[in-house]
Amino acid sequence: MAYFKKIEGERVYLSPINIEDAAKYTEWLNDLEITVNLSMPHNTYTLEQEKEALKNLSAEGYNFAIINQKDDQLLGNCGLMNVDLINRIGEVGIFIGNKDFWNQGYGTEAMELLLDYAFHLLNLNNIELKAYAFNKRAIKCYQKCGFKLIGRRREAHIIAGEKYDEIYMDILAAEFEGKIPALVKERINK
Repeated sequence: MAYFKKIEGERVYLSPINIEDAAKYTEWLNDLEITVNLSMPHNTYTLEQEKEALKNLSAEGYNFAIINQKDDQLLGNCGLMNVDLINRIGEVGIFIGNKDFWNQGYGTEAMELLLDYAFHLLNLNNIELKAYAFNKRAIKCYQKCGFKLIGRRREAHIIAGEKYDEIYMDILAAEFEGKIPALVKERINK
């Protein structure tokens, strides 16, 4: 697959989404172990539906494939939704579909790259997200990136007969440093 390095980290980079990855995304989005942490474990996805979804995500411009630096392997995706450039707010979403890369910090690095893009290239000021209370791995990742708890919606998610809270978190531009400002200053001062 062809990937393009929009924003680079040490172990991953963010690339525009490649529609040719539709089969891999379809596989991941039909895997209950992956989707139980997302908002759609009850959905079934076909290859054609996923191709259309990837086309739409690509057209929006704020969605990226997460790619392993070492071997250009697709790990998952991340992106910004509900972006309001007037009020400078947005919402983030991320998932690592390749289970071989779970619990190793790849999601944290990808989220930091996405925040760097959002705060320093789109000039957003506030970014929010939501997660389910049982998704401890994601909440830990978000806290490492600097997100703070801003509230919860009680018993808002019911799965397998159990009720779980939705956790709401956000981060401000002033709370995130990132690498892009230093990179830009270095390029300007050459």
